[in-house]
Amino acid sequence: MDDSEPMLRRAAALRANQQCYDSLAAARAPLCKPASDAEIANPLQTVDPLGWLGKSIHRKEVLCLAAGGGRQSALYASAGAIVTVVDLSPAMLELDRQVARERKLSIRAIQTSMDQLNMLDNDSFDIVIHPVSTCYLPDVTPVFREISRVLRTGGIYVSQHKSPVSLQTTDQVNANARYSLEHTYYRAEPIPESINPNSTTRRLRERGAVEYLHRLEQLIGGICRAGMSIEDLIEPVHADDFAEAGSFGDRARFVAPYIRIKATKKSTDQASPRLFLV
Repeated sequence: MDDSEPMLRRAAALRANQQCYDSLAAARAPLCKPASDAEIANPLQTVDPLGWLGKSIHRKEVLCLAAGGGRQSALYASAGAIVTVVDLSPAMLELDRQVARERKLSIRAIQTSMDQLNMLDNDSFDIVIHPVSTCYLPDVTPVFREISRVLRTGGIYVSQHKSPVSLQTTDQVNANARYSLEHTYYRAEPIPESINPNSTTRRLRERGAVEYLHRLEQLIGGICRAGMSIEDLIEPVHADDFAEAGSFGDRARFVAPYIRIKATKKSTDQASPRLFLV
């Protein structure tokens, strides 16, 4: 492989995905829907129903990473946090600024890629919130490295990712009303767009986006290798036993679309234990 190929692949993904999310913001797609008044009334419960962040995030420094669109930043700011939101799309960040003006919230917005946070200081955040987005870059290693760098020791990293198995799986049922593995697991190239997009596809993929499958060892192992310890992991349930065959809820009965992870940053003097297999 040519040494320049990873850089070219990354640049192409950034270009396509910025255009994709600029378009979604302009169309006010569901991903760009601001939080409702009811959600803002109880913001911590809205964003943290599992209680991973504790009873209060008041005055906590929170980084909402790759999280533009006017929802995440407003909810965390309404819960009392000091919020910085980072996103690749200027149009998505404009929605954050708009919601901040309307709700009189203080939010810092920065346009950059999630793997290039050089404008942020080391050890500057108590919490990093990272919605689904790692699939938009071909290499997650620098992403986790940057998150660990800006997170304070003991700080919390909450992320959600598209399940690699879900990205492998067809979005339409076969003759037996079942789904199958369509794409290889070990791959460097992006996942192809669906040939026949439908309502299920639109729930699973953003049309026009370039998406990469990251294996579990790249996600879970990558977080650990960046100096963080995983404390919990869930697969949010979207399964619907009564959904029509081929629908999003039906497909989720067979394969979970997402995984959500809670990790904390270890102190530098915490040596990783050695494991010997005999």
